[in-house]
Amino acid sequence: MFLFTTVLISGNLIIYSNDCSMRKRTALGFIFLYYSYKLLLSFRILHLFIVIVFLQDIHKILFQYFGYSQFRPLQEEIISSVLNGKDTLALLPTGGGKSLCFHVPGLAMDGLCIVVSPLIALMKDQVERLREKGVSAFSIHSGLSFNEIDVILDRCIYDQVKFLYLAPERLSSDLLIQRVKKMKVNLLAVDEAHCISQWGYDFRPSYLEIAAFRHVIGDSVPVMALTATSTPEVTQDIQDKLEFKKPNVISKSFKRDNLSFSCFKEENKERKILQILKNVPGTAIIYVRNRKKTEALAGFLNKNKISASFYHAGLDYSSRSKNQDLWISNKVRVMVATNAFGMGIDKPDVRTVVHYDFPENPENYYQEAGRAGRDGKRCYAVLLFNDKDIEDLEAKIESNFPSAEIIKRVYQALANFYKLAVGSSQFISFDFDMEAFIKTYKLPKIQSYYALKRLEQEGMIQMNEAYYNPSKIFISTDKTRLYEYQLRNPEDDVFIKSILRIYGGEVFSNYVNIRETEIANYIHKSQMDVTRKLSFLDQKGLLVYEKQKDKPQIEFVMPRMDASVLPLDYKDLAKRKELYKAKVDAMVEYATNSNKCRSLMLLEYFGEKNSEKCGLCDVCLKEKKEEVKDNIEVELSGKIIEKLNGGPISPENLVFSFSSIEKENVLKVLRRLVDSGMLVYLDDGNLSLAKNT
Repeated sequence: MFLFTTVLISGNLIIYSNDCSMRKRTALGFIFLYYSYKLLLSFRILHLFIVIVFLQDIHKILFQYFGYSQFRPLQEEIISSVLNGKDTLALLPTGGGKSLCFHVPGLAMDGLCIVVSPLIALMKDQVERLREKGVSAFSIHSGLSFNEIDVILDRCIYDQVKFLYLAPERLSSDLLIQRVKKMKVNLLAVDEAHCISQWGYDFRPSYLEIAAFRHVIGDSVPVMALTATSTPEVTQDIQDKLEFKKPNVISKSFKRDNLSFSCFKEENKERKILQILKNVPGTAIIYVRNRKKTEALAGFLNKNKISASFYHAGLDYSSRSKNQDLWISNKVRVMVATNAFGMGIDKPDVRTVVHYDFPENPENYYQEAGRAGRDGKRCYAVLLFNDKDIEDLEAKIESNFPSAEIIKRVYQALANFYKLAVGSSQFISFDFDMEAFIKTYKLPKIQSYYALKRLEQEGMIQMNEAYYNPSKIFISTDKTRLYEYQLRNPEDDVFIKSILRIYGGEVFSNYVNIRETEIANYIHKSQMDVTRKLSFLDQKGLLVYEKQKDKPQIEFVMPRMDASVLPLDYKDLAKRKELYKAKVDAMVEYATNSNKCRSLMLLEYFGEKNSEKCGLCDVCLKEKKEEVKDNIEVELSGKIIEKLNGGPISPENLVFSFSSIEKENVLKVLRRLVDSGMLVYLDDGNLSLAKNT
């Protein structure tokens, strides 16, 4: 028996034998080397074949599901990277097509793609779009009941789902962890990956659970992290926190060659907006900070014969959808919105994005401004500000970071508000009325709001103030029992059959969104009658009826704790305050700067140090005008000197001889030539060349 040790180095096979003669070792070595080489070659051919098949598949998938004939820049490289099993960080600017980068490989590979996203509205939007294309997709977030989550996870186990969207807070759920072990996961996609970094502008502690979650689904499953804005520190931190096997960043320059940045110091912003919209035709977004301002400014524009609508998180679902659809279909020109608007909106022809209020950091500003000009045509990003805006923003540094005492007080009040015992209520959602909450416990409004935000960042609660969940039903009984019930209860038979006709057999396998008004119109009853009947059938155990919630929701992600020993990270709170201040300072510097290309400032902030001036921003255009003006003045100076070569001339005659040029401009050049000593005034008042000229 021969004992061989083989070492494969760069495709070469080296063979050692411990128990044979030199001749035997040589002969056996060549034989082993020959067949090993053939085997290695076959593996390489197989790998090449697999890569080619995958590349063919992804182009077919791109066209079949998304209707595109070719990928955008870097998309194919990013997709190929994860198909080869590599952890990949994709840095693509807003509008660069990030979601396609995980949708295509998720469809190309067998199994389930899990997508982690912090934005419920965006999850919902992408799930709906995938379903419209015939792809099975679901999302799990705090708007769902336990029964709904249970059904979705079961479908994932039985390979009936291609994409599962998860809020990051769900990753530590025991229910999810136990179920996901039975799923065939092909890819873990982490959207808004900057949230994992404490150097980022929107750090979420729940994102730190992703690394542990990777080990649960299997270390061989590649992770794709995606973000539109990332500084060099954040880029490195993302890879470290997600435990990349090897560093692997695929990035596109943040530079937008078609986007012109401008900043204007304005006291009358409304008048300036009218001027901008008059000078730049086409669709526009105007970002404001508060909900009331969206409605007021939209009303102002409509009065000035510019069609406008508004969007904010306080609108009900149907109003938001209606207003958004009007704008997308170009029936309304301008959308006035809070920053709740824009994520995942695929509208390429936005010509102008105006920021009425001062953004808190360059990341938010760049992402929101980047929603202009996704079609590659010239577009404009305009920031309006005044001294008060800067004062208010700097004041927010203190108000946005309440003391530990305020945070604990708000947490205790929250527990009292819902009468929660210590250790209870994990993953339980409640309707939340901020005004009633503050009034009941006599809390400071602004500090309380940011205290809740801090509690959310600490991973203790989650607020879903922008989410309005439509009503849902799920027939939880089997078809035989339901049929028997219908035979015994003919008065309910018509109602149940109507539901099945409207919504189909999917109600037996999944929660289905319904509209009570639609059912009422179908059976010629009132909406109240429908609600009562659904509630009655729910009580009978025949179906589950999740009635629409029309209020913001708050959820205890962790079991309710004793407020006096709330585990707050004080060092982290102080560090985050300093980080917030640095970003505010960077934003103020960007807006008030009048000498440096604005595009260059943003690119340098994101780590691109060797870019050229854009030539499009207000600073660059001003510089070009100055250059042209300087050239004209140099040319005029030469012509004046040439005239004075013939002898002294009066200033009046000199000005008159340049009748095609404005008098003030000629006098200005004359003053400069006199100040420089090139021209002198004679005693008779005429101008002459200096003797040394």
